[in-house]
Amino acid sequence: MPFPRSSGILLHPTSFPSRYGIGDLGIEAYHFIDFLVRSGQRYWQMLPLNPPSVGNSPYMSFSAMAGNPLLISPDLLLEKGLLNPEDLQDLPEFPLDYVDFEQVIAWKMPILRKAAQNFAHKAPPVMRRRFDGFCQGKAHWLEDYALFMALLESQDQPVWTEWPSELRHRHWDALEYAREQLKEEIFFHKFLQFEFIEQWLELRGYTNTLNIQIIGDIPIYVGHNSADVWANPQVFKLDPETGNPLEVAGVPPDYFSATGQLWGNPLYNWEHLQHTGFDWWVRRVREVLTHVDLIRIDHFRGLESYWSVPAGETTAINGRWLKAPGYAFFDTIRAKLGKLPIIAEDLGDIDQAVLDLRDHYEFPGMKILQFAFGGGSDNPYLPFNVERNSIIYTGTHDNNTSNGWYYDNANDHEKGRLYQYMGCTGEYSIAWDLIRLAYSSVANQAIIPLQDVFSLGSDARMNTPGLSDGNWGWRYRNEALIEEYIHRLRDMVHLYGRYPG
Repeated sequence: MPFPRSSGILLHPTSFPSRYGIGDLGIEAYHFIDFLVRSGQRYWQMLPLNPPSVGNSPYMSFSAMAGNPLLISPDLLLEKGLLNPEDLQDLPEFPLDYVDFEQVIAWKMPILRKAAQNFAHKAPPVMRRRFDGFCQGKAHWLEDYALFMALLESQDQPVWTEWPSELRHRHWDALEYAREQLKEEIFFHKFLQFEFIEQWLELRGYTNTLNIQIIGDIPIYVGHNSADVWANPQVFKLDPETGNPLEVAGVPPDYFSATGQLWGNPLYNWEHLQHTGFDWWVRRVREVLTHVDLIRIDHFRGLESYWSVPAGETTAINGRWLKAPGYAFFDTIRAKLGKLPIIAEDLGDIDQAVLDLRDHYEFPGMKILQFAFGGGSDNPYLPFNVERNSIIYTGTHDNNTSNGWYYDNANDHEKGRLYQYMGCTGEYSIAWDLIRLAYSSVANQAIIPLQDVFSLGSDARMNTPGLSDGNWGWRYRNEALIEEYIHRLRDMVHLYGRYPG
């Protein structure tokens, strides 16, 4: 479905300012939405909202359905009477410009636990009824998720495949016994999800009221050590005895890597999924659409064909392409949900079959300006070559910032081509030159990482693929959203016809 000509900002909520060491859903989130409105934006794009596991990555999560409890605002809990003012005094000295995840978790989780205890003991009846209704409405994933998280904390082994056999294989009596023994911990994780969704839906309502739409993100694969895989082993290609993957995800060798990329996520049992009417995926998409207005599917090409690597391989070299039931999948989603507000992440090793699947459903693809200046005038990422039904970015969360790319990564050929294309030598900064190119392109939507609005360098990069530590932590300070940026963005919105209405 093509979208109207417009623009937006890419920013994950963890990057908001906050005195609690990590961005949350409190007042600074609302200030950011006001910034979007005043600068003429139509979209707020973010990364997955799920609770991160390995490396604090939102793309490797304990659940494809749950929300990240670290985004819960302590200030909003205080307003609801679930915390006392003294609970939020004597804070650690959190860094202002990045998230120290270990420090944040060490402080915030006990605070959230205290709020849960207060809720259990003194929540007013209306709040309890909302909580009970939430638990009933989300039971299809919440029951398994809360039990899974409680078991993770109670077992000596932090990976479910190392649990005792009766828990690994979900024997009914073992699960019932665990639910009784861990009922307080299970309640805690249900409370966290309740508070997350209460705060999130309040923010989303404010956002939509101001004519801002939210673009969310679905990673095509889920983490093996997740409630999804533990509770739905039939959905994945697993060894029935051990629960370990039989085949894992990745991408083949290419220009960037002679051995490819071995991601290690379990692959889907597409035959089973198709037999069940893609039920697990339908529930997943429906759940994400309660949080956001549009969905970017990460690694979209895996819904047409996917790279399958035998478990135990140390690289992705010895994989093979296998077909996925993409058309049946999207036809089913559309039949059951009535709409396909989907953006295709169509970067990387893409063939015509993937483009045909994308175009059959009129999904907009992605164009990255940092990729535009290698080669010649036939480069598909050059602004005059992009399709109208696409979203153009200066860069994404996996790219360097635009200034970082230019000064640290771009070669002389790319720099020369960039300035030939612009016909100038830069009036403000490389980042703003690229923002202008994105806005002036024919692409229906232009999305800009907030770091590029600030003209920041490599130290503000959100993620470096292949680097296991030091990612996902960038934050800005509340004084950074200055009037100059509002005026510059709004002027470009009007100049290039991207005004939302």
